[in-house]
Amino acid sequence: MQLYLHIPFCHRICPYCSFYKHTPGSTDMRAFSDAILLEARNHVQKLGENKLTTLYCGGGTPSMLSPTHLKLLFSGLREIFDFSDLKEVTFEANPATFDLSKAKLFKELGVTRISLGIQSFDNGVLKTLGREHSREEAIAAVPILREAGIKEVNIDLMFSIPGQSLEVWQDTLDTAVSLKPDHISAYNLTYEEDTEFIDKLTTGEYKDDVETNAQMFTAGHDTLTAADFEHYETSNYAKRGTRSTHNLSYWKGSNYLGLGPSAVSTVGNTRWKNLPDTANYIKQINHVGHAQTEIEHLNEEELHLEKIALQLRTSDGLPLDVLSQVERQRAQSVIDEGLARVDGGKMILIGEGRLLVDSIVEHIV
Repeated sequence: MQLYLHIPFCHRICPYCSFYKHTPGSTDMRAFSDAILLEARNHVQKLGENKLTTLYCGGGTPSMLSPTHLKLLFSGLREIFDFSDLKEVTFEANPATFDLSKAKLFKELGVTRISLGIQSFDNGVLKTLGREHSREEAIAAVPILREAGIKEVNIDLMFSIPGQSLEVWQDTLDTAVSLKPDHISAYNLTYEEDTEFIDKLTTGEYKDDVETNAQMFTAGHDTLTAADFEHYETSNYAKRGTRSTHNLSYWKGSNYLGLGPSAVSTVGNTRWKNLPDTANYIKQINHVGHAQTEIEHLNEEELHLEKIALQLRTSDGLPLDVLSQVERQRAQSVIDEGLARVDGGKMILIGEGRLLVDSIVEHIV
């Protein structure tokens, strides 16, 4: 089983981010940690399964939790779950929220992979994004993690940010490569509902330019593959042997359990989301044992669509034998246009096809 923990706390709310998050305010952190662990116990009892393959702590900013609460959380998880087959423990971190001492704590807790939310190495772009770290702090973060003994380091980057030129994006790419991380995620900025950025897009202050997106996507692909990173998923690049095991499980359609406010779970054909409200999440867990909402049962057609959409994003590709005859004909037109190739009975997007994955899925289905 794959386990995801959502830690919703941030010192500062970034204007582009649509994930559920908030400043700590008056939240009782001990009560929050206890609620996560109680939710975990209840799910394990109900599902009858406690052996983990991967653990991912995301947010929010998990790295802003105090050492006391991190130790409480991880010791509790080890009591509830079987870690004997655990392949990967990923922890998201902001460069401004840890030093060498805390990085060593990550290592002691069993974290094998840190995902750094850097986004850019340009101070002007960082200001636009509302990030609390500087270029200098971002550059210093990777050596700190290496000194602490963290096995793998991922750097999250973002492109097509308002005011970001192609030259500035190229400098960010080159800087990231120079730090010798194991993995780099390069995301095209998307304008999400209920964010400051979508408001500015609506008023015309910001613009979403398809040509700029394509140029920056190509610059990312060319730079990172030239540096021996494998482009194994639309937005993800890895050195040999360092693909994200947890994220690959999502793309392959594996079961996963999400704990914490707003966390999503999918087990079999059932999917549910927790309440996106930390205070009420804690109350619900303590009063009824869960905080589930938006429960849905996926039918075969919905699962089929998800399989196509997720597997086409990866370099492993989509097995053609999962497609109907009509879908295969539509897929063939994509191949004929040079946007995909067939290898070992699988359809693999190439070139501009990687950038057009969403529209290609719509065309096939």
